Amino acid sequence: MTRIPPRQRVADIVAELPDATCVGDIHLTFAVRKKTFGYFLDDHHGDGILGLALKAAAGEQDALIRSDPERFYVPAYLGARGWVGVRLDVGEVDWAEIRELITDAYRLQAPRRLVALLDG
Repeated sequence: MTRIPPRQRVADIVAELPDATCVGDIHLTFAVRKKTFGYFLDDHHGDGILGLALKAAAGEQDALIRSDPERFYVPAYLGARGWVGVRLDVGEVDWAEIRELITDAYRLQAPRRLVALLDG
């Protein structure tokens, strides 16, 4: 079985979302209609973390970090705005959960018409 690198798995998840883009070299930026909803970060500013920074609903950042502080964290720069960081380099990655977190972040930024496509 071929192991798909985390960067590619994340890009594949984003590619399934209507009108979402995923661009970048080392780091990836996820956007829908020019509204950013997440980042794939690999050793961002030398922090040693392979992870995601995702837009989160009010209160979600705190709830996730409290639920598992080893995997979830307050990302630099965006954490003050409620975004949540999730590590992809700690333990076994639950890709279904990652898909859900990315999709939730997308829903917060996407127009209603595109969100409806997910629910339809």
